[in-house]
Amino acid sequence: MSMNFDSLLAKVSECSMKKVAVAVAQDAPVLEACKAAKERGIADSILVGDEAKIREVADSIGMDLTGYEIIHEEDTYTAALTAVKLVHDKKADMYMKGLVDTKSFLKSVLDKEVGLRTGKALSHVCVFEIKGVDKLLFLSDVAFMTYPTLEDKVSIIENTVEICHACGIANPKVAPLAAVEVVNPKMPCTVEAAELTKMCEEGKITGCVVDGPLSLDLAIDPEAAKHKGAEGRKIVGDADVLLFPDIHAGNLVYKALVHTAEVKNGNILTGTAAPVILTSRSDDFETKVNSIALGAVVAEALNK
Repeated sequence: MSMNFDSLLAKVSECSMKKVAVAVAQDAPVLEACKAAKERGIADSILVGDEAKIREVADSIGMDLTGYEIIHEEDTYTAALTAVKLVHDKKADMYMKGLVDTKSFLKSVLDKEVGLRTGKALSHVCVFEIKGVDKLLFLSDVAFMTYPTLEDKVSIIENTVEICHACGIANPKVAPLAAVEVVNPKMPCTVEAAELTKMCEEGKITGCVVDGPLSLDLAIDPEAAKHKGAEGRKIVGDADVLLFPDIHAGNLVYKALVHTAEVKNGNILTGTAAPVILTSRSDDFETKVNSIALGAVVAEALNK
């Protein structure tokens, strides 16, 4: 069966209702997402922030706050620490960014006392359902690691494969992308892609298949793979994970998809002790709801 966001939501319905702690919750798009997540049985929310402002924003979007736990904290950073501590103390299952700047939000994630650090590198994973592609595609890293080293790319693969497994993809195919599908010493990302492939073959990277370097068409288009005579490859247009050489490549593909294609997507920060939902201000309401759903599936897998 091909995987899409509907099947992901079906997976959520098999889990117990999750709880998301929202840092600085006085933000209309975030509250709308929390309202929809509760109505759809995905997750309940604990709203941390300025209570008067939270109530004012909720009122403006027609959201009834009866039954929601609200923790009043006017100071932005203290609110973030309060919210992340709820997840750290297992009183909530995932942590979501509200009206707080990304730098402060990440600082709270990494706080030594109450944060969610694990010692692993952090990386960002975007999950896309794209019209015309009969599976979910996992893109990383498009938002967090700027110029990943070989060691960083190993961490990105491990983090992303964990998300794939949580979504029910037992042995995901990982494509380290480049402009070409052959090793060229003048193109360092092709050399690293070959090294990652070798590490997987030697059992240093597990739980997946790695085959690179691959151009994007060979990674996701079976027809292109056939025409280019790539049938001998482990990935012939059927990649699950697209591993980008740097943030520019990832971010450009992400934005090209969001702004020109018919897509659904959800985003999550990984390498943390619990799912962290770090959506962009420009992400639409459905993306935020999908991200909460993705967090719920990952939280369920982590609990097991």
